[in-house]
Amino acid sequence: MAENLHKSFGRVRALAGVSLEVAPGTILGLLGPNGAGKTTAVRILTTLLKPDQGRAEVAGYDVVRDAAALRSVIGLAGQYAAVDENLTGRENLELVGLLYHVGKVEARRRAGELLERFGLSQAGHREVKTYSGGMRRRLDLAASLVGRPAVLFLDEPTTGLDPRGRLDLWEVIRELVSDGTTLLLTTQYMEEADQLAHRIVVIDHGLVIEQGTADELKDRVGGEVLELQVADRSAVATAVGELVAIGSGAPAVDNASGRITLPVGQSGTMILADAVRRMDGAGITLSHLALRRPSLDDVFLALTGHAAEDEPTGDGEQGAGRRRSRDRGASG
Repeated sequence: MAENLHKSFGRVRALAGVSLEVAPGTILGLLGPNGAGKTTAVRILTTLLKPDQGRAEVAGYDVVRDAAALRSVIGLAGQYAAVDENLTGRENLELVGLLYHVGKVEARRRAGELLERFGLSQAGHREVKTYSGGMRRRLDLAASLVGRPAVLFLDEPTTGLDPRGRLDLWEVIRELVSDGTTLLLTTQYMEEADQLAHRIVVIDHGLVIEQGTADELKDRVGGEVLELQVADRSAVATAVGELVAIGSGAPAVDNASGRITLPVGQSGTMILADAVRRMDGAGITLSHLALRRPSLDDVFLALTGHAAEDEPTGDGEQGAGRRRSRDRGASG
């Protein structure tokens, strides 16, 4: 639970009054573009930063007053694998166990269990510098579980993974929650939030701008979405001009691909036919045309005016985050 969290770095305001709540045994997806404030929120909730204003409790502990006690019941996997590449996979996990004060024998036992669970048993004796990116991410997640945390924070855990590695990690996350772990997941991948999160909080420029289940957020966009792609990209502006008058919202344009999406409310079939007539009348050839239900990408675009993967302007969280990039662990 977080109430009215504020955090600034100099003149840059990273959080401007963020409040959230995660139900036990569920996944809360914290969704937003780079620089929105997601990582700053996670760092406050995991005791790595102190808020300038507001308060937060995790697992019943105040993140400032009870910071030392809280660290023993949470786990954190950051955006980059926080493992020592000169140690083996097993040595990394055993070292984390010792930092959690579980004792050598228990640390060795837990390391073996986690290597097995994450499909790393055969590679446990190898130095981590020989691991692939996906293997490092799995080892990093395993390290965050050595202390058997009641609450787990995953800050963009699938960044840099290929599609297969991402799907594998999704399955691990589902297993953790089915075992009772409470999880806060930050991501800028809409599909990831759609697949995993029980509830979603959308954050942009340090503010919560919407929240609900994935279906609730999609319903708030309303109706259906017309999606089309012009064969000649020079005709994009003309196509947009033809579409402005027939949708229930402004067209969103990807100039690089020539793809245009348009919210059309509940009259999708009629508007689809109208769009075809208008494109034909303007002499515009289409390479793609479809009518579909809104996605979380559409939700985010409707809420913020830009895609989740877009780099923001005027928000310095990324610069501040890079300066703190070596501070990735929550235990100690």
